[in-house]
Amino acid sequence: MGSGRGFDPMGASYYHAVVCGPPAVAGEKASVQHHPVYTRTAVVLHWFIALLITAGFTLGATMTDLHMSPRKLKLYSYHKWIGITVLGLVLIRLLWRLTHPVPPDEPMPRWQRVTAHATHWLLYLLMIVTPIVGWMYSSASGYPVVYLKLWQLPDLVSKNKHLADVLVQVHGSLAWTLFLVVLLHVAAALKHHFFDRDATLKRMLSWQRP
Repeated sequence: MGSGRGFDPMGASYYHAVVCGPPAVAGEKASVQHHPVYTRTAVVLHWFIALLITAGFTLGATMTDLHMSPRKLKLYSYHKWIGITVLGLVLIRLLWRLTHPVPPDEPMPRWQRVTAHATHWLLYLLMIVTPIVGWMYSSASGYPVVYLKLWQLPDLVSKNKHLADVLVQVHGSLAWTLFLVVLLHVAAALKHHFFDRDATLKRMLSWQRP
């Protein structure tokens, strides 16, 4: 009957096709088994900043309606400390992003990719400008920012009641805009996770060193 070379009914080729599946397209194995993720530093900064923004916005939305009291002044101090901390961490996060490669985008329509990138940079802008305007408002109101009761930060502007009245409105508008953009950011991440079922959200739930 000969050696049987080339004759493979229900043999090795069939077994490989059933058990191992069809041959992988070049690069397919890496994309299926491994999704690039952010660095540990980027992930920790991302979630810590998100937590601080949530706390700061909650304080800002509730403390203004309180009657003047030691508690209200204490909450204002907490709000300022959170804002300054967010400002510092966002600057560190931005520097880290510019010096460390980010994971490539998941496959998506071009308009979604453009919108996602625009939203990210808008978030950075708002997370920097909003606390700076709040700092300016505090200075214009005649109340210096004493960070953690340890360091008095320099006034960004001189005391000016009219300017303070303008800045408090600008600060509030920026804070609400930041809140809405964050909601858009969260909704997009959930949409990618539950509907598109890609790795967009997973990239920020795990990390690689450093």
